[in-house]
Amino acid sequence: MTYWTKILSLALGLLLLTPASAQTKGKEEKKKDNKFSYVQAVDIFGSSLALLDRHFVDSIDIKRLSRIGLDGMLESLDPYTEYYSAEDTDKLRILTTGAYGGIGSVISQRPDSTVIINDPMEGMPAAEAGLRAGDIILEVDGKDFRKSTSDQVSAALKGTPGSKITLLIQRPGETKPRRVEFRRQKIQVSPVSYYGIVGKDMGYIALTGFPNTAAAEVKKAFLELKAKHQLRGLILDLRDNGGGLIDEAIKIVNFFVPAGEEVVTTRGRNARRQEVVYRTTDKPLDTQIPLAVLINAQSASASEIVSGSLQDLDRAVVMGVKSYGKGLVQTTMQLPYDGTIKLTTAKYYIPSGRCIQRIDYQSMREGKGAKVLPDSLTKVFHTRAGREVRDAGGILPDITLTSDTLPTMVYYLRFNNDAFDWVTDYVRSHRSIASPRDFRLTEADYASFSERLIEKKFDYDRQSGKELQKLEDLAKFEGYYSKSREAFETLKKILVPDLKHDLQAHRPFIEEYLTGAILTRYYYNRGALERRVPEDKMVRAAIELLGDPVRYAKTLSTPEAKPASSPSK
Repeated sequence: MTYWTKILSLALGLLLLTPASAQTKGKEEKKKDNKFSYVQAVDIFGSSLALLDRHFVDSIDIKRLSRIGLDGMLESLDPYTEYYSAEDTDKLRILTTGAYGGIGSVISQRPDSTVIINDPMEGMPAAEAGLRAGDIILEVDGKDFRKSTSDQVSAALKGTPGSKITLLIQRPGETKPRRVEFRRQKIQVSPVSYYGIVGKDMGYIALTGFPNTAAAEVKKAFLELKAKHQLRGLILDLRDNGGGLIDEAIKIVNFFVPAGEEVVTTRGRNARRQEVVYRTTDKPLDTQIPLAVLINAQSASASEIVSGSLQDLDRAVVMGVKSYGKGLVQTTMQLPYDGTIKLTTAKYYIPSGRCIQRIDYQSMREGKGAKVLPDSLTKVFHTRAGREVRDAGGILPDITLTSDTLPTMVYYLRFNNDAFDWVTDYVRSHRSIASPRDFRLTEADYASFSERLIEKKFDYDRQSGKELQKLEDLAKFEGYYSKSREAFETLKKILVPDLKHDLQAHRPFIEEYLTGAILTRYYYNRGALERRVPEDKMVRAAIELLGDPVRYAKTLSTPEAKPASSPSK
């Protein structure tokens, strides 16, 4: 097979995935039109590449050019349909399994093009070898990376599990570099970021994703909590969980409902031939324990299957804010040259019959822009007990809870090198600290941090000033500015940036961030979560609900019918 024949075969295979024509014609006419369109598109695509290769004024990279075209085509369908080449195998493996061969550390790039160890993970090779957050990576296996990118260093750090790796690092506060030798391992990032007891007797499990180990990790955490404690309830935290494998979601639902229950149904373009019903199949772990599921606007896909099906089956109280609204199913399919396409093949429907997809990508593909279903057009469905639920473009919680809105400057602190370096200096000067539950920053600590940021002229986005400027421009456009000039000038004076003032005004939020950052250095992510979770407003609300059996049962029961009003006389 020639090179161009192979290219054309690949193009044909991909173009067969193009949606059917939206024109109102008969099925046979559509098929005929589409077949011709396939041939035409492949011919045009192949001929264009051939002409570019032969006649373009400069030499071109055909592989790169065709990849750009392919990515653009798939991107036009929806954000979830993606192509993975043979070189992208690691990305796909991490996506589905959460595993890779490496050192087990987050790295980050500085403005001066140095790359540093940002967050060595507990129990992983980097941490076991003594690497610390703030260490500058100078060399990897003798190759210089003093001026590099995080992607380049990341590629060098990854490798076959068991292979030896040598790093030359520069530790802040030391004059001479350190040479560290250790071995890579298979890095399996646990999707259960933290589990433990909150309140007196409530279990808590935070699940961050749905790789192929999610159900096993949740099962292990739950059984351990149940064996060691007399649990009165369980909180399953799915906030910021973007989803993953549908099979893992079904298994987790099965932990709390009997075998034989319908969890989710997927339907492809041809609903009759492409409908698959997924049911629980195993003996559950516990069908009686009171259960609360926490969600937010970033809870998506498999998170919505778990929270939505438990809601529809009246097995859990869902708390938080409306979830993301991703009711689409992706399937991986093999392509030539060890390529893989992750393709949207179906929509999923939870037990009440709801599809929680928020964005209509079909409308976008037709050039009309992506449509979002307005609340006024949502349909009513019912849980098993008869409670009303809606297809609202996401899972609507049974109890709405909002988190505190963080000041803009706290967001910028998370990515600020001066704040990171202050934490590094703090760790250097404190060999040990109190336990996660007992650690507190002192007045002197916060004063030192504030002085550092003032000295470095910490810059952060002040949204109030920007919005005021937009309002002023709008007032000028509409002709109202002359009447309100004094009010605008007064507001401008009030909203003058004042770093000293903001450091004090937002101190509780800043201290919370600093406390978590410091605890992570000593006790890893587990320590930071051990401190944060019990203080979480939504977690505390869930504890109160689960601790009140009457309120819990009432929330999951069918609302009493309102008596019919008698006609007026």
